[in-house]
Amino acid sequence: MSKYVKQLVTRDIAKRLADVSDAVLVTTTGMDANAANALRGELQKKDIHLLVIKNSLGRRATEGTSLVAAFEGVSGQVGVCWGSTDFVSLTKEMVKLDREGGRFEKFKATGGVLDGERLNAEQVLAVSKWPTREEQISLLIGQILSPGANLAGALLGPGGALASQIEQKGEEGDAPAVE
Repeated sequence: MSKYVKQLVTRDIAKRLADVSDAVLVTTTGMDANAANALRGELQKKDIHLLVIKNSLGRRATEGTSLVAAFEGVSGQVGVCWGSTDFVSLTKEMVKLDREGGRFEKFKATGGVLDGERLNAEQVLAVSKWPTREEQISLLIGQILSPGANLAGALLGPGGALASQIEQKGEEGDAPAVE
């Protein structure tokens, strides 16, 4: 590949990855065309993008960005995956596809980058066990609402007991007096 063509390809890769700050690196080496196409379709349904590039072109294209750490120590062809609702959801999907085997047995999550720091395959697996953004939001909302629910229960509990006792006394008043 001529130097001019490499520069064009590098600029194109840089444009595609311009807004990407976190990504997972995968390998698809050995996958046939049908499986690769099916994989891209599966990922597209989940709003995940896959770009398979030569590592040296990826390193050049990401110089000066947070993604450059992902290409340290990588050799050969590499797939860069980004997208989904958040990074944890992305890693969960990559690990699921990695472990699933079947049609995508050649698919392997090999590393990634999170907040500018390189992740190896084990760290990607660890991140996939974290709660997703939606799960974190629901936990936070539960923690925020819990004191209010406890306060409401504390305020309503004695009032409800008092109302019950008054109702009970009122029913006793209607009963005939026993001599």
